[in-house]
Amino acid sequence: MIRRLFSLFNVISAALLAAAVLAYQAVQRPPTLPEAPKLRLAERTPMKVQVYFTDPQVRAMKAETRTVQVTQSNPRAVAQATLNVWAAGPNSSSNLAVVPVGTAAPKVYLRGTHYYVDLPAAYAGLRYGPSGERMLLCTLTRTLLNTRGDDVSFVLDGQPVDSLGQINLRGPFTRQDCADE
Repeated sequence: MIRRLFSLFNVISAALLAAAVLAYQAVQRPPTLPEAPKLRLAERTPMKVQVYFTDPQVRAMKAETRTVQVTQSNPRAVAQATLNVWAAGPNSSSNLAVVPVGTAAPKVYLRGTHYYVDLPAAYAGLRYGPSGERMLLCTLTRTLLNTRGDDVSFVLDGQPVDSLGQINLRGPFTRQDCADE
């Protein structure tokens, strides 16, 4: 009788029954709740920058000291925040915005001490004439090179171009190219 009780079939069946009971208990247990992620807000740091605009006659560059909010104080983030303020226009009524209100700000990239500015495609259709085009590029150049960097190269809509209107873009612009006259 005991031999029949512990037959190979009965032992395997008992083991399978025990495994099924354990699996059933594991499935019935409520899952453990994952820990909620910690919410970390990016702290914004105010920084003072000089942004260049033009006078109403489009003859001279006028600087305004502005405060930009940046989440990272790396040079590229500061430069992009500065160009966003530049595109938004001046605070002073004695200064004139260089691009129409609502025009997108250029994207800026930095490699070493060289800035690369990607002008939106809309900038090609501004039709400012040589003095207005020079003022547009020079206010950008002076704004970026005010505190750091050696030169600024321009591309249009992500592509290298020879000119913006009548202004040659084949070479980079430096502080000396845009010095007050």
